Amino acid sequence: MSDGREGGCACGAVRYRLASEPLFVHCCHCLNCQRQTGSAFVVIVLVEGDRIQFVAGEPQPVDVPRDDGSKQRIYRCPDCQVAIFSEYGGPAVRFVRAGTLDGPRGVTPDVHIYTKSKVGWVVLPDGTPAFDEYYDSKTLWPADRLERLRAVLPSRA
Repeated sequence: MSDGREGGCACGAVRYRLASEPLFVHCCHCLNCQRQTGSAFVVIVLVEGDRIQFVAGEPQPVDVPRDDGSKQRIYRCPDCQVAIFSEYGGPAVRFVRAGTLDGPRGVTPDVHIYTKSKVGWVVLPDGTPAFDEYYDSKTLWPADRLERLRAVLPSRA
């Protein structure tokens, strides 16, 4: 993925640009993602919140219940309701839906997560780390990306 990647919703009311490479790319197979997308998984580009630049419109937050009783904040286009990104615990890191990028084919997952709920017909690629649940980013992320994460989440990284 290269700098300046752009994307938006289906109707074009919300358009954005990513100002940097992603921190990491997840392919999430959890039941919440399956339910929210109506698909077998979702590919998510993690990026610092301040590195999403809106060039048209602005998505609106919707709090969505999760299976564990918590809430996930999903930002959707106010017109067509397409989910653009999510937040978990605040705006420091945003989880951009890769399918909203203009060129989603250029996004390859760095990791598959929550594979314990993966649908049976999905075959995971050899060579890409996969975890039944989540993982420890300190053991998997490259050092430069961990530094970027520490800059926005100093107490968690």
